[in-house]
Amino acid sequence: MPTTYIGMGGNLASWAGAPEATLAAAARRLDSLGRVVRRSSLYSTAPVGFAEQPRFVNAVVALETELAPRELLKGLLAIEPEFGRERTAGLQNGPRTLDLDILLYGDLTISEPGLEIPHPRLAERAFVLIPLNEIAPQAVVPGLAKTVQRLLSSLRLDSDAVIPVKSEEWTQYEDAE
Repeated sequence: MPTTYIGMGGNLASWAGAPEATLAAAARRLDSLGRVVRRSSLYSTAPVGFAEQPRFVNAVVALETELAPRELLKGLLAIEPEFGRERTAGLQNGPRTLDLDILLYGDLTISEPGLEIPHPRLAERAFVLIPLNEIAPQAVVPGLAKTVQRLLSSLRLDSDAVIPVKSEEWTQYEDAE
């Protein structure tokens, strides 16, 4: 069964609560698409692109799934609106309740309309590489032939760009497994 890595993020409250609670609830929902086998810590991250918005909370989970990449994407896009996300509304890179992205899917490289694996901006985003490095430092990013750890070490980081977050909701999610 392939292991995929799913990037999770949000900076607005949903029905589940603050972004930390939303990510915990969304991680539980990911079990409907496979089995979450590892998850990173939570991180508070500076917004990218549109700066006039709250900081994001981000994490990465490893998901074992039997779903093909397109079906997995369909499942992720079905979970987002359950938490109030409307992809067609708002600014690109603007505030949102939940964002779920396929970062890696085994060793596949896919470039199709609406589906890019590995995620096309993975190598330049500390908010993705830091949590991904926590759970899969030796994962090789297809097409780049570099490990996550190597990509992270070559990234220039601002001191406040990515800050670990303690969260009771995330800890309770971990304890429930």
